[in-house]
Amino acid sequence: MQKIASNEPCVLYINGSEPNCGVHQFGRAIAKALANSRSYRFVYRAVASPQELHEAAAEARPAAIIYNYHPATMPWLERNTIAGLDGPQIGTIHEITQAVADVATSQTFHYHIAADPTLLLKNPIVFKTGRLLPEYQNKFPRPVTPVIGTWGFGYAGKGFERVVRTVQNEFDEATIRLHMPVSPFMDADGTQASAIAARCSDLVAKPGIKLIVSHEFLSTQDMLDFLAQNTLNAFFYAENLGRGISSVLDLALAAGPPVALTRSFMFRHLFEARPSIFVEDRNLREIIASDIKPLRRFRSEWTAENMVWDYERIVAKALAAHQAKTPTSAISSIKRKVRARQLRFFHRLNRRLSFEIEKLEGQGTTPWLTDGAENAYRPGGASIKQSAFTVAPHGPRRYNRILDNAARRMYGPTVALLFSLVPDVMERKIPTANVQQAFVFDAVKTLAPPDARILSVGSFEDTACMGLKAIGLEVEEIDPLINYDLDEFMRRPSTSKGSYDVVFATSVLEHVEDDATFMRDISDLLKPNGVGVLTCDYNDQYKNGDPIPRVCHRMYTQMDFRDRIIPSARNCSLIDMPSWDCPNPDFVLAGGFRYTFATIVFRKAGN
Repeated sequence: MQKIASNEPCVLYINGSEPNCGVHQFGRAIAKALANSRSYRFVYRAVASPQELHEAAAEARPAAIIYNYHPATMPWLERNTIAGLDGPQIGTIHEITQAVADVATSQTFHYHIAADPTLLLKNPIVFKTGRLLPEYQNKFPRPVTPVIGTWGFGYAGKGFERVVRTVQNEFDEATIRLHMPVSPFMDADGTQASAIAARCSDLVAKPGIKLIVSHEFLSTQDMLDFLAQNTLNAFFYAENLGRGISSVLDLALAAGPPVALTRSFMFRHLFEARPSIFVEDRNLREIIASDIKPLRRFRSEWTAENMVWDYERIVAKALAAHQAKTPTSAISSIKRKVRARQLRFFHRLNRRLSFEIEKLEGQGTTPWLTDGAENAYRPGGASIKQSAFTVAPHGPRRYNRILDNAARRMYGPTVALLFSLVPDVMERKIPTANVQQAFVFDAVKTLAPPDARILSVGSFEDTACMGLKAIGLEVEEIDPLINYDLDEFMRRPSTSKGSYDVVFATSVLEHVEDDATFMRDISDLLKPNGVGVLTCDYNDQYKNGDPIPRVCHRMYTQMDFRDRIIPSARNCSLIDMPSWDCPNPDFVLAGGFRYTFATIVFRKAGN
């Protein structure tokens, strides 16, 4: 691996010793990327036994050790194998699901890494990364006659036969290239691979359909070349609930041609591709016609540079926690921080949390809405079909305003629409607070230009974000429970400032300690003429030191908006005349907190 300054901390990266293995290739690719780290000196070793591991550790004297662990490739690795090694011991979980991540313990490894972009970060000892796509330039011309490629080890449930049937149903002339290397762990003699190849051959009935099967283990470069020469690469796995993310797509996405998939659980990290790349939604010809448009977002995110940044952050957090006196106290420290973070965000997402806290402490409760009109703001009489996507029908929209009872009546059809789009999450929300999500949904849908690049900040269970995605808008998401907070996102290598048409945050601002920097960051992310859409907790009578919900840093006033918040959004101005007067706030939270909600919508100056 690349040599860098010797004063950088050493991190030992341990891989299995069998090269003809997908897990090994995954680890080798990660290690190659980590060679470019400027924060740590990553040392790569492929080992086959506890003795080789300890020899590598004695030579490298690492501050931490990362294991590309899988029980099939490292059957010799147990807790007592690594118990005496210094520093945090971090293991990769390949067969990862949310359930596995949530119950992972420090019994063997102190911490875990999972390359699953869909994980929620609820377990304080589990970290996640994106995927790693190798850099590759496709120089092959597109075939004149369709060539459909697929590859993977020859196991049941891979759908090779379905690929043949689907191609034959849609095309009269096509070549199917099936590459099925022999697995040294699951099919060492190639019996399963040969049987699948025979079944696929028997399925070919049209004279214009040609099947080519190969079995040798290809290098990464040769595998990329194989995939690059196809018109389309297709992977039709079975549902495979409870399985980890499949690595076959890492090379397929890097190679260049479009990709067609089934909605297998192992492809969940691409479920949000737009237009859809799943054969349950579209046929092969339609997916080919979309070319690589649905994949661009993922290809730009899953880079070596971002992977190095992810690992550097993980190592830094693990080392910082491990410097506590005992592993237990280190983990407890992380848990306290995660609990505090989750408390802040869950309050934003469901203000009933404050009610539960007060009830547990034996304090009194207060009605959610002072005028007793709560049921008026739930869906019922309004027809979802009639409202369609026509929202805020009463007069021209006002974007910088108070979201009071009058606004709740105005946005009632939008609330009903959100209930139809994301019913389960909406059902968990406080009815009288849903006006915020309705306002944001309507504002973003109205203000976003065609094919807009949209970012949701604090997106976890934000029904405005979920609703926008449900009607077909592509929305990028950041949230500490999903991936990053805004500060981390701004430091991510691939984050491109000045590239978003719309950035929105629903009831996030009051939970941010440094709200001026938060506003500056949002403005920096916007394109010229881009729009920021925010809602926040508001009480114009609020003074510093007044009681507020414990998960908030402040309430906002017109003076805050005028003197701090709006000026912090660089080169931006409000899109209309604000109307933030509210002498009688009509939202009351348990514990006696009376306030309302205000909106801030601003536009960045054009070039």
